[in-house]
Amino acid sequence: MNIPPFKIERYFAKYEFNAPYLLSSSDCEAMSIGDLLALEPGSVEAFHNHWLGYTESQGDPALRQSIARMYANCSADDVLVFTGAEEGIFNFMQGVLQAGDHLICHFPCYQSAHSIAKANGVEVSFWQQNEADDWALDLADLTKLLQPNTKAIYVNFPNNPTGYHPNRDLFDGLVEFARQHNLYIFSDEVYRELESDTSLQLPAMCDVYEKALSLCVTSKAYGLAGLRIGWLATRDQAVYGRLLELKDYITICNSAPSEFLARIAMDHRETLAARNLNIITKNLDIADEFFGRFSTLFEWKRPLAGPIAFPKYLGGSALEFSQQVTNEAGIMLLPGTVYELDDAHIRFGFGRQNFEEGITKLSDFLTKTKA
Repeated sequence: MNIPPFKIERYFAKYEFNAPYLLSSSDCEAMSIGDLLALEPGSVEAFHNHWLGYTESQGDPALRQSIARMYANCSADDVLVFTGAEEGIFNFMQGVLQAGDHLICHFPCYQSAHSIAKANGVEVSFWQQNEADDWALDLADLTKLLQPNTKAIYVNFPNNPTGYHPNRDLFDGLVEFARQHNLYIFSDEVYRELESDTSLQLPAMCDVYEKALSLCVTSKAYGLAGLRIGWLATRDQAVYGRLLELKDYITICNSAPSEFLARIAMDHRETLAARNLNIITKNLDIADEFFGRFSTLFEWKRPLAGPIAFPKYLGGSALEFSQQVTNEAGIMLLPGTVYELDDAHIRFGFGRQNFEEGITKLSDFLTKTKA
């Protein structure tokens, strides 16, 4: 298996821990262990007494029970906990898809959604968003992309990197199409619960479709990236069993302290999501002012959901500009080239507390260099 370099992760590895200001992060504001434990009385002593032995391969039962409360039709027995979301993606692409299968992949997206499948001999076709139509997807395209060997559709709502969020009609149409053709839906829902308008929130895919897998993680909506805890929820027990078998070859089980802390987080997930949504809402208002001020340099589309957006850079090469800003001003931006797109877009992230400070630094830099 020959997997190509993970472009976005290699780019972050180069700049993330050196640049003072991160304006392209896809996760939300983190917190200390102490702040998390403060959400639950008695948790400090319980954490100190927590046993550091192996955990259950499926995930700690208490954690899986807490996670299951996110879903309307999935129980703890339908939840499989992984080390981050990436392990869940890897296991599905390796364990459910096989060489000769065909995957329809929502695009643009996180690279592992297609690179792992391709490296495993799976044919991949992209279900492209239309930038001219606010990055919308077209259901009619699915019929054009469908092949006799199509086995699954990968989607990511709200989308990384565009911030696109479909309406209920498209969502229901996708489920109907998959059911009609007996396809799996792998639904990346790591930004679910970060809708600026709560009426826009869609159901979890695993709740409405029997061959769906819903992916989630503590790092995005809940701001706890350091826990490295993610999960898949699915009512398809045959797929669940296959993914569990593959986990034996990768992590076997998860970190006991991380699972303990993740259980507290999931019991208070609405508090954590609301906290981060408040940060995002405030930062998006700041972003509106910034992009309005520099409208000759950026084409701005405010996202409906999630902590990221993908404005078009009008000043030349997005890659060269991002590297210049990082090297000269200590501000990390993420060029669209890491998504295997053209050199015209930059990902901005709005989930961090210091966004205003960073965007002020960027504004000062642009005033000096682009005026």
